[in-house]
Amino acid sequence: MVSFLEFEKPIAELEARIIELRATANAGDIDISGEIDKLEQRASKMLVDTYAKLSPWQKTQVARHPDRPHFKDYVAGMFDNFMPLAGDRAFADDQAIIGGFATLGERRVMVIGHEKGDDTASRVRHNFGMAKPEGYRKAIRLMQLADRFGLPVVTLVDTSGAFPGVQAEERGQAEAIARSTEQCLALGVPMVAAVVGEGGSGGAVALAAANRVLMFEHAVYSVISPEGCASILWRTAEKASDAATAMQVTAQHLKALGVIDRIVPEPVGGAHREPVQAIANLGAAIGEELDSLSGLGGDALRTDRADKFLAIGV
Repeated sequence: MVSFLEFEKPIAELEARIIELRATANAGDIDISGEIDKLEQRASKMLVDTYAKLSPWQKTQVARHPDRPHFKDYVAGMFDNFMPLAGDRAFADDQAIIGGFATLGERRVMVIGHEKGDDTASRVRHNFGMAKPEGYRKAIRLMQLADRFGLPVVTLVDTSGAFPGVQAEERGQAEAIARSTEQCLALGVPMVAAVVGEGGSGGAVALAAANRVLMFEHAVYSVISPEGCASILWRTAEKASDAATAMQVTAQHLKALGVIDRIVPEPVGGAHREPVQAIANLGAAIGEELDSLSGLGGDALRTDRADKFLAIGV
C-alpha cells in the first residue's frame, strides 16, 4: 500500500474507488473491466500531471516520504560484497552514518551514507539520520582508508541535518563537520555524492563536497530546513512552504545555480513507488560519473573539486 501525501488526496480517492470496483467485479458476474480501465488511465494521468508541477514544499514532502529507499536499500540493490566498517576509533560507532567497502558493477568502492531507519525502533537506533561528531569522524576515517587503497568514494546523503543536541556540541560537532568537508576536498581519489532524499545543512555538505554531486529528481538540498528558515524569518513554521520556495531547494533550481551536476530521474510518483527502478537509475548514473573521473590523477581531482565549489555563486 502506498502512503499518500496531503497533496495526493485526489489520487488516493480515485485509487480507492478502483480497488472497490475490482472487489465488486471479483464478487459478482457484472463485467466492469472497461470502467476500471478508464479509471486506471485517469489515475495514471493525474499522477503524471501532479508530479510534473510539484512546488518546492511538495518536493520536500516527497523527499521525506517514509517509504523512500534508505541507505540499506541502496546497498542491497546497487552494491555487492558490502563490508561495513564501524567506529571512529575515538569515541563510539554512530549508526546515523554507515559505510564500508563494496562493489559497484566491476569497481571496488568505499560507500558511505546516512541511514534514517524505516520503523520506530530503527529510526531511534539510527537517530533519524542525524549524525553526531563520531559519525563524521567515522566518515573521515573511511575516506582516508579509501584514499590509502586508491578506491573511489561514493556517498549517499539523506539527513535533515547533523544532530543539534548538547552532547554533540560538547564533542565538537562543528569541528567534525568541518574536518569531514575538508577530507572530501583533500581526497586523491574520485568522489561522487548523491542527495537521495533530504540534504540538510552542514550535516549533508560534510559528505557531499565531491567531484560530482547528483540529486534525485524530487530530493531537496538546503542550508536549513524550510521550517527552520520560516521560524527565523517569520517566527512561525507555518510559513515553511514560502521558505522552501524562497530558498530554491529543488534539484532543478540547484542544477541551474551550478550547485549540483546532475539530476537523476525518479519513477513517476517518486522513488517510494518504484524503489527498484529508482535504485537502478541512481546506480547507472553513479557508474557513469565514476567512469568520467577514472582517468584523472590525485592533483587533477583535487583541483577539479576546488574549481567546482569556488565557481558556485560567481
